[in-house]
Amino acid sequence: MDAVRVALLREVLAGTEWLGATRRFGAVLRGAVVAHGGGLLLVGTAEYEPWHLAAHLVDEAAWSGTPELAPTLVRHGARPSDPAHLAVGLGRIEAARRGETLLVASPGEDAPLLERVSDARRAGVTVLALGPGGRELTALAHEALAVPDGSELDLDTVQHLVSAAAGEHVVPSPRSRRRFRDRLSRLADSLTAPPPSPW
Repeated sequence: MDAVRVALLREVLAGTEWLGATRRFGAVLRGAVVAHGGGLLLVGTAEYEPWHLAAHLVDEAAWSGTPELAPTLVRHGARPSDPAHLAVGLGRIEAARRGETLLVASPGEDAPLLERVSDARRAGVTVLALGPGGRELTALAHEALAVPDGSELDLDTVQHLVSAAAGEHVVPSPRSRRRFRDRLSRLADSLTAPPPSPW
């Protein structure tokens, strides 16, 4: 989903709790990683790896000039022969320490993963959770955004809104929609501008 579609989705959601909730969660995510200079780990379950969210956070990191938002995707089935950005296994969560942030994005729970998340929290890692609410993970998380089964938005759509919100420098007030439009306009200008002169 590109920036224009996210903007349209936000317009459709204006006046609902989703807009404020995703912006608050995105601001918490951004604040956690920027305050400590990075160290964002992103993990799902063995059945659901949040590749799409990882890609959007990398894009937002580049567009917003906030490299701290670019996550390390932690994978359940990572192998040493995988490319470097795909070879990070669950041992990385065990090695996480104070100042790092762990974002768990998943439509379900996984008992071995919950143990690792609990250990990481005890080690001082900031834990954020994105998925169905009312679970053990929500209790472990410092901040959670519940996406219950059967809600009007699915987890993938909420991830788009959260990643876009994390890339914003300031959480806009409901009256200042122009900030996002200004950002979108600046992005379009930069993408269509001619390359700089080599001289």
